[in-house]
Amino acid sequence: MKSLLVPNPDLRLHMTLWTIVGLALVWSFVGCFDRFTWFLVPVMIGTAILLMIYPTFRFSRLVCWFLAAHAIVLIVGGHYTYAEVPLFNWVRDTWHLARNYYDRMGHFMQGFVPALISREVLIRRGVLKRGPWLNFLVVCICLAFSAAYELFEWQAAVWTGTKADAFLGTQGDPWDTQWDMAMALVGALTAVKAFSKAHDSSMDLIES
Repeated sequence: MKSLLVPNPDLRLHMTLWTIVGLALVWSFVGCFDRFTWFLVPVMIGTAILLMIYPTFRFSRLVCWFLAAHAIVLIVGGHYTYAEVPLFNWVRDTWHLARNYYDRMGHFMQGFVPALISREVLIRRGVLKRGPWLNFLVVCICLAFSAAYELFEWQAAVWTGTKADAFLGTQGDPWDTQWDMAMALVGALTAVKAFSKAHDSSMDLIES
């Protein structure tokens, strides 16, 4: 396996993705619907973690693309709030749906992207080999992460009261928490069942 400390051939890709996400963050902050909701978006924390581990561990290109896509999903939600993204309001009104479903897509990504992240870490660090046990553990990790995030949302609501309403985006659904976790589960299963081969190929570019 190639040392992770060698010069990075994907630096241009990484810089491009960071630039796109950075510009999107600036856009989302300017004129955002609710500053409190914007500051709860975890993109800055995720970016800080990636920069901290960057000298010793760099994710495959596939994961980098999906990390950026997930960041954009969060950033857009932070700008409009997850219950008021205009495109999904249009979908709701056009198809006579009961609610804006943007947050459902966000929670799908919350399972999908962490599944690829945890899968790559477990494989490249030699914790588990590819196979059913790897897939099972990856899905469990994603469900645990989703549950932890729901606990965070709960505490945000307890600490701040009505200020957290835009962040929670429940839209009056008493089963919103369960739906969020179910969507994360679907996202994780999609990642391990439909994208494992492409993910392996992307990792092979690093390990070859």
